[in-house]
Amino acid sequence: MKIKVGNITKIKTGKLDANASSPDGKYPFFTCSKDPLKINTYSYDCECVLVAGNGDLNVKYYNGKFDAYQRTYIIEDNSNGLLYMPYLYYFLEGYIEELRKQSIGGVIKYIKLGNLTDALIELPSIEEQKYIVNLMNTSSELIDLRRETINKLDSLVKARFIEMFGDPVLNERKFPTLSGADFFKLSNGRAVPDEKRIEAGIPAYGGNGISWYTDEFLMAEDTIVVGRVGFQSGNVHYVIGPLWITDNAMYISQYDKDKFNLRFLYELMLHVNFSRFQDAGDLKKITQKPFMTFKYILPSMDLQQKFVNFKIEVDKSKLAVQKSLEKTQQLFDSLMQEYFG
Repeated sequence: MKIKVGNITKIKTGKLDANASSPDGKYPFFTCSKDPLKINTYSYDCECVLVAGNGDLNVKYYNGKFDAYQRTYIIEDNSNGLLYMPYLYYFLEGYIEELRKQSIGGVIKYIKLGNLTDALIELPSIEEQKYIVNLMNTSSELIDLRRETINKLDSLVKARFIEMFGDPVLNERKFPTLSGADFFKLSNGRAVPDEKRIEAGIPAYGGNGISWYTDEFLMAEDTIVVGRVGFQSGNVHYVIGPLWITDNAMYISQYDKDKFNLRFLYELMLHVNFSRFQDAGDLKKITQKPFMTFKYILPSMDLQQKFVNFKIEVDKSKLAVQKSLEKTQQLFDSLMQEYFG
């Protein structure tokens, strides 16, 4: 049985401006951003589903005291026992793409009340709704757990690096140092003519990752690619060759393999955080200079390799968790499709 959301709920909007928030507030303040802000007072104390009325749109479930921005829709139960509110949350989570299609306006898109009230929801028995929500919650919790595990593995690598080498900028361990110009060459990537861009073949990397594919390569071996232009400028990536590097990135085209393990150098660059050397201005960009003049610590090759071996083992575990995450995400998506279309 399908029924209009407006027939089983009561919907209102918040009353406050977005600047009513307080960083140290006691209660959640729901705006159109994905994460709630804080506020010192509350206007509502209920179980509800909240839908951001403009911007990118998003859906949240909450039960308790809160306040809300004037373009946030607050949806409460008005079904006389026919609706389980977490079930409505998952329905609207799956329906959000349809709402985005229905949104109107210029620079900032928005939805109207009717977009919500006219949405048709399949309404099985309360018992079945609770069963479905339990399935969704379980798969969602598994997804969160696997993501948390991946984050912890990343943190483990960072902690191990600091344990072995300390802060590479301060160099408290008094390792010998070399400037970048003493042991590697950094080259700018090159644009590829449109006719060279193909669907499969050699990946072309820019500052954000793979930009397209081509049938030529600039590097046959693994290398370090650095974002050169845009918000990713200064960010470093370890990339497996062969590959093309686009003109919005730079790459290490030569390096002294007797002094540095490339995987170690990559981790070292991450800890230096070169993005802090971005040029000021609307278009963020970075030059080769900070990479070439920075004094890099130079531990022994044995110590570098010891760290790299540790990183390789962690990466194996991370890959296994990533595969499990992908399978769990597929399960979640299939459940969403089965129950909410």
